[in-house]
Amino acid sequence: MTNPLWIAPSLLAADFADLGAQVRQCEAAGADLIHCDVMDGHFVPNLTFGPPVIRRLHALTSLPLDVHLMIERPEDSLGWYRDAGAAYITVHQETCSDLRSVLSRIRSFGIRSGVSVKPATPMQTLESVLGDFDLLLVMTVNPGFGGQRFMDEVVPKIAEADRWRRDGRAEFRIAVDGGIDENTAPRVRKAGADVLVAGTAVFQGNIAENVRRLREAATC
Repeated sequence: MTNPLWIAPSLLAADFADLGAQVRQCEAAGADLIHCDVMDGHFVPNLTFGPPVIRRLHALTSLPLDVHLMIERPEDSLGWYRDAGAAYITVHQETCSDLRSVLSRIRSFGIRSGVSVKPATPMQTLESVLGDFDLLLVMTVNPGFGGQRFMDEVVPKIAEADRWRRDGRAEFRIAVDGGIDENTAPRVRKAGADVLVAGTAVFQGNIAENVRRLREAATC
């Protein structure tokens, strides 16, 4: 059975000078969680924010915070993001030499564990940790910057992950991040995605209207 659809506004596209107000608008619009991209300028060629911003956001909203660590050696800072109020911590397969250990440590905090893969990373690299994560984040752009073109060639990876669930190999949610809008949302939803991470499509214009239209497009 397909999981209920969640909309996760990505703060990478928000107005950082008005972040608190925009997060409140997302909550009022019926968003399900807030996606927080943490970038270190090494694993990806961009810098964003860290635990102090996550902590402040946690105090401003009742929505769960999905903290996506696009950083090298994420195991060194997991505790910071737990203490800041993350409900999910998602790490990249490509940055973890012992992925199972990192995912286990996240779960030991009493929060949800997530794993993400870049477009070029084979899905087979995750088969050994099936059952160790609660969220699988499939990148449909190369991570680092918002507003990129959706990569059609990644859609079969979403369907492959969904087959793992349908075959009873593990239970987890499938999130998709990159180029998600009214045109691409129905395609990834049909492939098996149940969490839509959207930045520009949410924050460019009226947030409430954008969240509504994105949800409607994905559920038609």
